Amino acid sequence: MDSTLPLPTPPLPTVPATEKILLTIIGLGLLALLPAAFAADAFQARVSLYVAMALVSVGTLLWAARKFGGHPAGVQQDNLWLRSSTSRGSIAWLTAIVLTGFYVILYWFSSPDEQGNFGLFNNLIHALDPLSQTLRQRPADQWFLYGTFYTLAILVMGGRALWKYRHSPYQRIRTVSVMFFQLGFAYLLPSLLLAFQRPEYYFSYFWPLKYDYLFPGTVSYLLKDGGPGLGVFMVFWGAVISILGTPVLTYFFGKRWYCSWVCGCGGLAETAGDPYRHLSDKSREAWRWEVRIIYPILGLIVLVTVLLWLGVSGMLPAWATTSQPSSIGLFNNLSPVDALSKFYGFAIGAVFSGVVGVGFYPLLGNRVWCRFGCPMAAYLGLLQKHFSRFRITTNGAQCISCGNCSNICEMGIDVKQYAQRGEPIIRASCVGCGMCSTVCPRGVLNLENGPREGRYQASQLISAESLRILS
Repeated sequence: MDSTLPLPTPPLPTVPATEKILLTIIGLGLLALLPAAFAADAFQARVSLYVAMALVSVGTLLWAARKFGGHPAGVQQDNLWLRSSTSRGSIAWLTAIVLTGFYVILYWFSSPDEQGNFGLFNNLIHALDPLSQTLRQRPADQWFLYGTFYTLAILVMGGRALWKYRHSPYQRIRTVSVMFFQLGFAYLLPSLLLAFQRPEYYFSYFWPLKYDYLFPGTVSYLLKDGGPGLGVFMVFWGAVISILGTPVLTYFFGKRWYCSWVCGCGGLAETAGDPYRHLSDKSREAWRWEVRIIYPILGLIVLVTVLLWLGVSGMLPAWATTSQPSSIGLFNNLSPVDALSKFYGFAIGAVFSGVVGVGFYPLLGNRVWCRFGCPMAAYLGLLQKHFSRFRITTNGAQCISCGNCSNICEMGIDVKQYAQRGEPIIRASCVGCGMCSTVCPRGVLNLENGPREGRYQASQLISAESLRILS
């Protein structure tokens, strides 16, 4: 028998007619974005945008109900590596190009000019003026468009996740949590603050993720425009949660309290990015690059924050804090410290977190930013690994080496290797999403907040000989 002959690829199951109809509705909603973006008539553009959002939202929720509700409860990861959309095929590449293009246009080709035009997204942005006037008492801008699309994606795809993981109480509660914090704390509340002529403040984002919240300029702005009551509370809230609340909460619950329950970046990854979670690279080389990239980014934002405060205090030389020409390319009209701050905002805050972090979902997985770039994830990860009670315990004697846990891990952790050995999973990158436990057919994995004593102790039931048999 010729061992070089390729195995035949099994055919994909036929898509039922009902699902095709619902997918067609979603497609029509996406097509409706074209007249919304390019129609000359403002009323037509506005109607097209709201029709598009309605068709995509209703179609997706009905499709999820048909797709997942029509089957027995439980995670079914069938055919993920056979579909072009979830295996880095042509559909995945097209999706990545569209998402990346959206971020590029939003960040660099949608700034308003003197006439209030927003470039390529002008029609889409002005189509949201009535909603923006209702919520914020001001016309829409590119960031309101982004926030609306972002929130809608989390809510709609959150509904999909609730259908898909309806058998798991943990996943249901966690999904509702990220939907609630995105809608309430990252969309409605900042809009209402603007309506009352107060600073737009996101109470669910903290330094170092929202890196400028502890910058001297932002602190001064909040204190001035927020007033003696609200402004002081905003500064107090941001500083206390970042410096005190984060370590305390991470000690008791691990980084999951934020990365999987509150954070908007994590919320989008867990909902809209759920179809791509299996694409995360599980190799040791990928882990090495993770360490090489994410911790220097954390160090950089800490350095920038410290330098800015030293500059305000007068402890830095005048050339470092005054507007003298700098040698940092695009930022050569700023002082060196301000140029470094702007460079961080451009390279990390825009390119990495937006263009790469979301645009590359269909190619690199849904947690590229969280795994390789987010300074908040790095900060929380150090606390989780060295000072937390959180761990994922494993009952190695029950592991059947099916690999479901490793396949679904969005953070690139080869969970199966821990489960086979009966070792607790204590990794800085783990966001505590609990998917490995959810998909395990044997109940091997459990998320626990136990005592720190014996936290790293492996199961005594697993011997080296049994591992050699497995390999």
